[in-house]
Amino acid sequence: MPHFLGAFRHRNYRLYFGGQIISLTGTWMQSVAEAWLVFRLTGSPTLLGATSFATLIPVFLFATVGGTVADRVNRRRLLIATQTVSMLCPLVLAALTLGGVVRVWQVFVLATCLGIVNAFDVPARQAFLVDMVGRGDLANAIALNSSMVNSARVVGPAVAGLLVAAVGEGWCFLLNGVSYVAVIASLSMMRVPAAPARPHPPALREVLGGFRFVRRTAPVRALLALLGVASFAGMPYSVLMPVFDERILHGGPAGLGILMASAGLGALGGAIALVTRRGVRGLGRWVAVSGTAFGAALIAFSLSHRFWLSAALLVPVGATMIVQMAASNTLIQAMVPDALRGRVMAVYSMMFMGMAPFGALFAGWMAERTSAPATIALGGLVCMAASAVFYARLPALRNEARQLIVAQEMAGGMPAAEKTGGSALAQ
Repeated sequence: MPHFLGAFRHRNYRLYFGGQIISLTGTWMQSVAEAWLVFRLTGSPTLLGATSFATLIPVFLFATVGGTVADRVNRRRLLIATQTVSMLCPLVLAALTLGGVVRVWQVFVLATCLGIVNAFDVPARQAFLVDMVGRGDLANAIALNSSMVNSARVVGPAVAGLLVAAVGEGWCFLLNGVSYVAVIASLSMMRVPAAPARPHPPALREVLGGFRFVRRTAPVRALLALLGVASFAGMPYSVLMPVFDERILHGGPAGLGILMASAGLGALGGAIALVTRRGVRGLGRWVAVSGTAFGAALIAFSLSHRFWLSAALLVPVGATMIVQMAASNTLIQAMVPDALRGRVMAVYSMMFMGMAPFGALFAGWMAERTSAPATIALGGLVCMAASAVFYARLPALRNEARQLIVAQEMAGGMPAAEKTGGSALAQ
């Protein structure tokens, strides 16, 4: 139990966890309600993909700028600012929806605004973890973060499905806006030591620093490439969920909430499995195996036409997806120097979140011309093929990954064997 809850020894992380789990529940409520609203107004899978594109494309375009800012300024203050601005978007959407004047273009505009804020918020949040818990409990904090996100992912969609069915989408947007108060309050109560001052090179050179590190570092480059493929080919299953729910499974708003919560339940289980691990030993193999299993689970889901079977199949979809994502995050953070953390996590955000809008747009277009099941099955096949390539390269990546992890642990003042057990990307 002390290891399982290692990050909770830190007061700042306890505050962060409490505020985030409330806010993220609201975020998942909005995600389901917004998808249902767009599909109700348009009936178009392509516009579902376009909504996701509008939300996530700013992360792809501006995350490197956000990561550079996160490496230059006080990250806690930056997060308070981004969370405050983020709160305004759902409140405006709530007012439009409850007032009965909402239009699809307004949803797109607000989604884009939120995406621009996320381009600064996501790299800062990823890098802020080490500020709260240090390197010793970083892996545990990342895994606990995943469990927190996916606990909210279980509750939020289920509540959203019931609320949409009972009173409409607007109340979900309003509750999401109010939920930001919790995370803003938790950040305001933290006491984080000031980072040591360091000289900053010209902004453009600093922006490119994260890309140079990734280009020169084969294990990080391989992990990010696999994550980008999974984001493009596999993640759009959630974008097409209203299509499955309405046209194939006939579940209605409550059914959509159950389907999304099922994926969240599986993701929570996968996150808990990572929380119980010590260090990074063997995580490379976990990435490869979970990526393959993610593709296989997507194919199985695409073949189902029964509601409860589909809900059950979404459990392994969510579990394998979160294991691949969180294990990749842990390995990358273990290999990156602190001075580059914000910028490298910006590249991570570009692959994980930034490739998703292109995948969503392509999936919506393809679903209209073929079918949603065929689109998801094709994505599963692509994920399996990419994971097989990654697994074949693991032996060649081990030594460099081991050296990077040991070097960063020594730089952080931690005995190298304490966390890695003498291993690296895979053993």
